[in-house]
Amino acid sequence: MSKVATLELEGKKYEFPVTIGTENEVAINIKNLRGETGAITLDPGYKNTGSCESAITFLDGEKGILRYRGYSIEELAEKADFLEVVYLLIFGELPNKEQLTTFRQDIVAQSFVNEDMKKVIDGFPSTAHPMGMLSSLTSALIAFNPKSVNVSSEEDMYKAIVKLLAKFPTLAAWTLRKKETLPLENRDTNVGYVESLLKMMFQKPGEEYKFNPTVVDALDKLLILHADHEQNCSTSTVRIVGSSHAGLFASISAGVSALWGPLHGGANQAVIEMLEEIKADGGDTSKFIDKAKDKDDPFRLMGFGHRVYKNFDPRARIIKKAADEVLDALGVNDPILDIAKSLEKAALEDPYFVERKLYPNVDFYSGIIYRAMGIPTEMFTVMFAVGRLPGWIAQWREMRLGGEPIGRPRQVYVGEPLRSFKEVDNR
Repeated sequence: MSKVATLELEGKKYEFPVTIGTENEVAINIKNLRGETGAITLDPGYKNTGSCESAITFLDGEKGILRYRGYSIEELAEKADFLEVVYLLIFGELPNKEQLTTFRQDIVAQSFVNEDMKKVIDGFPSTAHPMGMLSSLTSALIAFNPKSVNVSSEEDMYKAIVKLLAKFPTLAAWTLRKKETLPLENRDTNVGYVESLLKMMFQKPGEEYKFNPTVVDALDKLLILHADHEQNCSTSTVRIVGSSHAGLFASISAGVSALWGPLHGGANQAVIEMLEEIKADGGDTSKFIDKAKDKDDPFRLMGFGHRVYKNFDPRARIIKKAADEVLDALGVNDPILDIAKSLEKAALEDPYFVERKLYPNVDFYSGIIYRAMGIPTEMFTVMFAVGRLPGWIAQWREMRLGGEPIGRPRQVYVGEPLRSFKEVDNR
């Protein structure tokens, strides 16, 4: 017998079906609530509202669990590379050897970005933020691919997905090269996906770019860890924009803009800015630890604790090791990173933080790694976007293939009731 939930409103009882997910998540299906009762639910920020049923990512914040398509993030980060995870998220299963080879080749074949796109980026002033440029460049891809994707055609969907996966890292790298006034290069098709991103970002004219395997491996893991995170702000944005039947490129461009906010993708940038603030004050971490403990002090430690995870961020466990390896391999001498290590030690040992489970999260460690790699702070969120791209695509594809209706939240009006218009002389 299926479960139901009973709601009593103004003396009348209504029953609504209960949906139970494969991991025993319980949801009351209220899609007929307004039609039957005339009432709606009010849930600012949608913290208690499920917007969809999804088979892509499972997240349990209380237990610190993150899985893609049923695979633990720990196992994927250890055994898979980024493109294997990309394929898994978008198409539902890990690729076999033949599928993976074809997927890699198809991405390489579509990696060239039209030269006219350089005219678009040339129009930005040197003061432009890389995320603003990336959002605009992603949207501009529509001009070079004006035909809308036929979602009923598996071939059309695949081509559009591959095209975006192929070109997006180039656009991301170009935003850095624009800021650094370096020539804009297309992808080196003889190296891997992650390697080509690093080369496009950092290769200087007339110099050979040398890959550091520790850096490549750390970036590969970072991209995997950021690839999807259930119905977060940017992912929900991609789905709701796509629900209007907006195209893939337009929907992803909207996701880039949503990710830009400091409460979302900008969190790792906020970590470095906090570390800079501590350094400018003299570098006394114990002083700022005390400030963080003082509930009357507005100072907050960035990169500690998490909005969703009420325990240790499972991604942080993985990337902490990679951060240590990168710092060791690069031999970076940076007082900012020394401050970060001091804060990390305090947070992992101080009873105040341990009891409240305010552990360093993935944003804390990703900021450290990106800085050690020489990536400018304002590029951190661009790197996040490159990692999150497959998740956005997978969510958009699932939403369109599932025939979800257009997103249209309701509201409770709290403004003025009906009133009469007054002529200007009588106001």
